[in-house]
Amino acid sequence: MKATPTTATPTGASGRPVRLGLRENWPQFTLLVVVNIAVGGLVGLERTTVPLIGTDTFGLTSDLAVFSFIIAFGLTKALTNLAAGTLTARFRRKQLLVVGWLIGIPVPFALAWAPSWGWVVAANVLLGLNQGLTWSMTVNMKIDLVGPSRRGLATGLNEAAGYTAVGATALLTGYLATAYGLRPVPELIGIVFLAAGLALALVVQDTAAHVALELTQCAKPLPTGESAGLAATFARTSWRNRSLRAASQAGLVNNLNDGLTWGVFPLLFTDHGLGLAAVGLIKGLYPILWGIGQIPTGYLADRIGRKPLIVTGMLVQAAGLVLALTLLGTPLLAGILSAVALGLGTAMVYPALIASVSDHAHPAWRANALGTYRFWRDIGYAVGALVAGVLADAFGLNATVIAAAVLTAGSGLLAARWITDTTKH
Repeated sequence: MKATPTTATPTGASGRPVRLGLRENWPQFTLLVVVNIAVGGLVGLERTTVPLIGTDTFGLTSDLAVFSFIIAFGLTKALTNLAAGTLTARFRRKQLLVVGWLIGIPVPFALAWAPSWGWVVAANVLLGLNQGLTWSMTVNMKIDLVGPSRRGLATGLNEAAGYTAVGATALLTGYLATAYGLRPVPELIGIVFLAAGLALALVVQDTAAHVALELTQCAKPLPTGESAGLAATFARTSWRNRSLRAASQAGLVNNLNDGLTWGVFPLLFTDHGLGLAAVGLIKGLYPILWGIGQIPTGYLADRIGRKPLIVTGMLVQAAGLVLALTLLGTPLLAGILSAVALGLGTAMVYPALIASVSDHAHPAWRANALGTYRFWRDIGYAVGALVAGVLADAFGLNATVIAAAVLTAGSGLLAARWITDTTKH
C-alpha cells in the first residue's frame, strides 16, 4: 500500500512525509533486518552446547533439570512479549529495543563462566527479557514500515534474518566446542552480537509516525465499544476470535517443537554416537532452513493466503519428528532429514501466522494482539521443555518426540478448521 503525501500525512523524525511500503522505507527496514541478525545470534549461542553443559559440566542426571534453562527462557520471553504490546503504548518502540539490548549484556559472560547451573538458568531469564523486547520491537517496527500489503514479506524477512543467525551460530558453536571445549570460547562470540545490536538500535529511527499514518488510512474504524486494551485484546486473540485462536494454538505447538528439540536432540543424538560437530550441524541446519525459507514463504503468504502455509507447515513438522525416530539407526541421516523437514515446515508456518494475526487485528490493538500471540507462541518453549523433561525422565527421549509429532499434527488440523483467510484493511 502506497501513501500519497498530503498536508495531513504524518512526518517522521527527519521532517519528511511518511510513506508506507518496503521500497519507501528500505534503509530503515534493512537496519532492522541486521538488528534481528544480532538478536537471533545471541539466542543461537545456546542451541548446541547448553544442554551438554548441564550434563557434562554440572553433572545433571535429570532431563527435567537440564531443560530447566529452556523453561526459564520460554516463560520470561512469553511474559515479556505479552507486556511489550502494552509497553508500546507508553514508550517508543526504539526505547524498548535499546532497553532489551542493555538487559542482555550479562548473558554471554554468565554462560561462559557460570559457577553453577543456577547461574545458567538466571542468564536465561535475562535472555528471555532480551529476546522478548528486541524481537518484538523489530517485528512490530517492520510491520509498521511496510503497511498491510507486504506484512507476509516483512515478517518473513524479519524471521529469516533472526533464525538464520540462530542456525549459523548453533553451527559455529558446535565447531568451536569441538576445538576448544564447551566453555568459554563458544559463548563469548555473543559479545559481538551484543555490541552490534546495541549500536544499531541507537541509530534506527522510531516508527510511531508510520503507525499514525496507517491509522488514518485504515478503511474500517475501530468499532464502537471495542477496547484496544490488553485484557480485551488478550481475550480476543486467545479464544474469542476463531482465526486468532487458531494462530495462537499453532504458534504454541510450533515452539513446543522447538523447545523440545532444543533440549532433546543434543542428548538423543550424542547418546547414539554423534559428536559435537555433527550435533551442531543438525541444530544449525534446522533454524537456517527455517530462517532462509521464510523469505519465499513470506512472499507466498501474501499471494496464496496464510492458511495453506500454516496447515501444510504443521503437518511437515510432524513428519520431520517421525523421521528423527524411524531413521535413528543411522543417526546423522535421521538428524539431517528431520532438521530439513522441521526447518521447512516451520518456515511455512512462522511468517504466515504473524501475518494472519496482523490481518485480523485493527491497528489500534495490533501491538497487543501480536504480543498476545507471541506470548502463546513462546510459552511453547516452556511447555515443550516441561513435557520433554517429564516424559524423558519417565519413558525416555523417544517418547517425547512421539508426543510432539502427535500434538503437531493435531494442531495443523485445528488450524485447518478455524482459520479464515481475510484482509481487514
